[in-house]
Amino acid sequence: MRLDKYLKVSRIIKRRTVANEACDAGKVTVNGKIARASYDVKVNDIINLQMGPKLIKIQVTNVNEVTKKENAANMYTVLS
Repeated sequence: MRLDKYLKVSRIIKRRTVANEACDAGKVTVNGKIARASYDVKVNDIINLQMGPKLIKIQVTNVNEVTKKENAANMYTVLS
């Protein structure tokens, strides 16, 4: 699954266009490297997301094309 779609489906970012813009601005890294929106997300990837002054670090635990709102948090684990 594409990185921008993963961020939207897992509800880390509300809109896919915003996720795409964050990737283009270099605010998203995967496994320590700046990632483009087209990056293919895999289980156990570490995603760092810079949202303003806040840094979010998550580990991918599940990749689903579609998920319900209640199950979205099961797609990742917050590391910091």
